[in-house]
Amino acid sequence: MSLINTHQPEIGGLSHTESDALISILQHRLSSLIDLHLTLKHVHWNVVGPNFIGVHEMLDPQTATVRGFADVLAERIATLGGSPSGTSAGITKNRDWDDYDLGRDTVQAHLAALDLVYTGVVKSHRDAIAEAGMIDPITEDVLIGQTRELEQFQWFLRAHLEDRSGELAHAGSHTELGAADATR
Repeated sequence: MSLINTHQPEIGGLSHTESDALISILQHRLSSLIDLHLTLKHVHWNVVGPNFIGVHEMLDPQTATVRGFADVLAERIATLGGSPSGTSAGITKNRDWDDYDLGRDTVQAHLAALDLVYTGVVKSHRDAIAEAGMIDPITEDVLIGQTRELEQFQWFLRAHLEDRSGELAHAGSHTELGAADATR
């Protein structure tokens, strides 16, 4: 089933099949970014302890940027002839990740859990870059720019979690709760 209106003319030399593939890739990334935006706000509201204010204020620009990334991808989907889905049902349909598990918790616990969230989002963006790059350099470029900033946001988080040798307090953790536990 095509995700685009096949009565629309081809966009910028892309076939309907190519546009369909890009829309599918971008919709998955859009759902991920909407979820990341909500997760960042959740952490912003629930982080406590030493360094609270610095982390609380660090998360606001990340949240705003990620929300902007979602808007860019939604508009790219529309440009390609698709209909972006930003509903909770649409996000749930596209999900291949778990809900964020922490509520009110310490700075270190949340940052360790968020580090794993960022790892997943960045990896998925990199996978999307590889797929989109075979079809459309413009979409690939959008994803590359977003990934660069997401990696920087992850670096900001990790700066709070590393010891002076660069070791992460939660190294080897595979779940958000496990990462949080490793910092407590």
